[in-house]
Amino acid sequence: MLQSTARPFFPAQAAPPPWSLDAPPPYFKPPPNLYFDPHAPIDMHQNDLPHWQQGEAWIFVTFRLGDSLPEEKLKQWRFERDQWMAEHPEPWDEQTVWDYHQKFTEQLEMWLDAGEGSCALRDPEVRILVENALFFFHGERYDLDCYVIMPNHAHVLFRPKNDHALSRILHSWKSYTGNVINKKIGKTGSFWQEDYWDRLVRSEKHMNHCRRYIAENPVKAGLREGEYTLWGV
Repeated sequence: MLQSTARPFFPAQAAPPPWSLDAPPPYFKPPPNLYFDPHAPIDMHQNDLPHWQQGEAWIFVTFRLGDSLPEEKLKQWRFERDQWMAEHPEPWDEQTVWDYHQKFTEQLEMWLDAGEGSCALRDPEVRILVENALFFFHGERYDLDCYVIMPNHAHVLFRPKNDHALSRILHSWKSYTGNVINKKIGKTGSFWQEDYWDRLVRSEKHMNHCRRYIAENPVKAGLREGEYTLWGV
C-alpha cells in the first residue's frame, strides 16, 4: 500500500481548520510584496503558450494529462488563439494577459472538467505519486499554498523560491511523475501534456479567487469523494 507524505501540516486523521474563502486562513500569512508588480521586470518565455514569472510572486498553474482534450477541439482552439495573438502582438500589458486567460485558458479548463481521456488520476494511489512530487521540494524550491488533483489535470497555487524557474519546477513535477505513473499503470509515452497554463497572482483578492477556484473545482465538475485530492483549502 502506498503511503502519502503529502500532509505535513496536520496530524493524521485531522482535517485542516476551517476558514473563509473570502479571507486567508489564520495560520497562513503571505510574505509581503509577493504579488505581481506591473512596474517590475517580468521573466517571459513562450512555448506553445505564454509563461510569465516575476521573482517569487505567487503563481496559479494548471497542467493536464496528454489525452485529456480531444484533438478536434484543440485544433479549433489553436486557430482562434493564433488569430487573436496576431491581433495582439507582444509585449502584452496586464489587461491583455488577463483577456487572454479569460478567452482561452478558461475555455480549456471547462473542457478539462468534462473529464475526457483516460483520467488516470482518478486512482487515489496514482494521485499520491503526484502529491509526493509536489511536496518533495516544498519549502526549498517553492512554497505550496493549495492544490487540487482532478482525474485528468491538476491546479497548484505556489510561489517559486531562490531563483528557481517556473519551467524547471513544472518539468521536475511532470518528468518524475510521468515516469513512475507510466511504470505503475503499464504504459509508455508522454503521460502529461508538454505545456501548461500559468497566471501570476495580482493581489490578495486574486489570491483568494484562486483558492476559491481550487476549492470549488471538484464540486463544479461533479466529482464524488475519492475521485480527487484537495489540499490546503
